[in-house]
Amino acid sequence: MAKVEFRNIKKSFGDVDVVKQFDFTVNDGEFVVFLGPSGCGKSTTLRMLAGLESISAGDIYVGDKLMNNIDAKDRDLAMVFQSYALYPHMSVYENIAFALKLKGLPKKEIDEEVRKAATMLELMPLLDRKPKELSGGQRQRVAMGRAMVRTPKVFLFDEPLSNLDAKLRGTMREEIKQLHRNLSTTTIYVTHDQIEAMTLADRIVILKDGYVAQVGTPTDVFQRPANKFVAQFIGNPSMNMLDAQLVEQNGEFFVQLGETLIPLPERFKAHASKNVALHFGVRPTDIHLRAEQVDHDRVLPVPVKIKDKELLGASILLKTEIAGQPLMVETQAAELDVDEVTLYLDLDAIHLFDALSEKTLASYDNA
Repeated sequence: MAKVEFRNIKKSFGDVDVVKQFDFTVNDGEFVVFLGPSGCGKSTTLRMLAGLESISAGDIYVGDKLMNNIDAKDRDLAMVFQSYALYPHMSVYENIAFALKLKGLPKKEIDEEVRKAATMLELMPLLDRKPKELSGGQRQRVAMGRAMVRTPKVFLFDEPLSNLDAKLRGTMREEIKQLHRNLSTTTIYVTHDQIEAMTLADRIVILKDGYVAQVGTPTDVFQRPANKFVAQFIGNPSMNMLDAQLVEQNGEFFVQLGETLIPLPERFKAHASKNVALHFGVRPTDIHLRAEQVDHDRVLPVPVKIKDKELLGASILLKTEIAGQPLMVETQAAELDVDEVTLYLDLDAIHLFDALSEKTLASYDNA
């Protein structure tokens, strides 16, 4: 095991800057997820660590060892790809054992390591099969087993579940999580899927356009987004984002949302200045149909007309408007036949972002 340090990493392809600035340390034994949309630089950063892409600027250390000029095969890292990359002519056993054979280990030791990994990944009944005889989930487990037996310093996963169906992704997420619990190996996992990030990570690095948008635990990035991008990228359904204004009346600050004035919550006052254009954010799950669903009296009642409904299974997504702007509400109501309701916004759960910088106005330490 080892910590991984990215120091002022940059990557360009010709005139195109893909990774513009990346400074980050993955602690020894930590599970870190690089999360972001396509083109944000997450896979490129992982491939630079693996030695599959050159570094345009900066340094990468694994432990105390500089990796920049070390060949990929000598970095003692194990990578699991989106494509399983198994040898089709080899059995499951032979695929898992391949790297150990290259090391020249004794047959007995190879057999012990292969069977130990196969037992952990529930592959023992499949050892004699060829990859074409396996399901997608089984193939991905073989790829994981091949990485495991190398006992690397760091595991690297590059969108390993993207080719699986929803049910298999859920199963494989749990298997990867259990693998990390058992081995405690430093792990970096790349994905665009926020569910994978939220369920797997000790910390999440959210990237946008080659920059780090926010680093934090899953709870941090969900409850305390640093900017509008993170607020809307994390969470499904996405956070509602409404245009608003910060105004001052008689020495007090208010958020003006249409004709409604909302007293500015304490956590935003340190950054308050009058007549500032805002983005007012509230998650669909923080809007309620009854005031008593909120355990305090800091709620905003808003009468609205329901424009559409979308059944999500156990919940319903209501589509409506506030101040002429679209608003979504997720409620657990089994049936809702009315066309007009009063919504109750939990003011302790709202988010405010400067419309120009798109950074949060919150000072969470003062909340």
